[in-house]
Amino acid sequence: MKWKKWGKSRNVEDRRMSSGGGRGFRLPSLQTLFFIYPLIKPLLRSKLGLLVVGIGAFAYISGFNPLSLIGMGGSSSAPTSKHEKLQDSERADIAKSVLASTEKVWGDIFAKAGYRYQPPKMVLYRGYTHSGCGGASAQMGPFYCPNDQKVYVDLDFFDELKRKFGAHGGDFAEAYVLAHEIGHHIQNLQGTLDQVQRKKMGFGKYDNALQVRVELQADCYAGVWANHAQKMMPFLENGDIDEALDAANKIGDDTLQRETQGYVVPDSFTHGSSKQRMTWFLRGLKSGDLRSCNTFN
Repeated sequence: MKWKKWGKSRNVEDRRMSSGGGRGFRLPSLQTLFFIYPLIKPLLRSKLGLLVVGIGAFAYISGFNPLSLIGMGGSSSAPTSKHEKLQDSERADIAKSVLASTEKVWGDIFAKAGYRYQPPKMVLYRGYTHSGCGGASAQMGPFYCPNDQKVYVDLDFFDELKRKFGAHGGDFAEAYVLAHEIGHHIQNLQGTLDQVQRKKMGFGKYDNALQVRVELQADCYAGVWANHAQKMMPFLENGDIDEALDAANKIGDDTLQRETQGYVVPDSFTHGSSKQRMTWFLRGLKSGDLRSCNTFN
């Protein structure tokens, strides 16, 4: 991916030197709860399981990440060697460049529709920081907070993606993940997230199927971004699309569940299966049309 073509966005808050390793009292955000619910759901059926969940919850708010025991916590330690520092710096530059490209693409799409695009800010942090949606910790991966309209990124997540989940990695795989989060910002501006939240409140419980549709639409929007970005300023190289598809495959709910618990529970999906995520990304990529991303019909 020829990412340097896009320059760097200035809508970035770099907290990597000020964010901590997760120490101190904190409450889990909704994003964290959505992520870990499929893992703890089976434990809620017994007294012993409830005890385990209780101990885990106490450990989490006290500053310890229970997911680290199964290799999903992420160390988020500061880079020490010259190579690590250079890699960390380049990864931050890639994120800033991808953000700049989304600003150009979505700004153009909104302008053609008669609207002014309001870009989000991207927060780079390490280990733990605060967001408008609660605590942001490394194990959550990149996420979008509609309350403050910011995308939160612990850059170590991309190492985790390769090391823990077996994704091939690559700069466009990282771009896909970031573009997915910007997709949530588009949903927020469109009012989609508010509509979905009202429906959830009407159901009186967390609706996995509805959440999956939200996530798959963000995948499709990531594809729309790539389509328009390529037309604006060709930046894709051989293998880039395969990198994104490999990442989408490795972070599909069925793949993650199979690797972490040994079996798949479709009713507990929050982001969609690997096949769904790849399919919707490709749909947006091929069409470049927001209307092709209606996952709610």
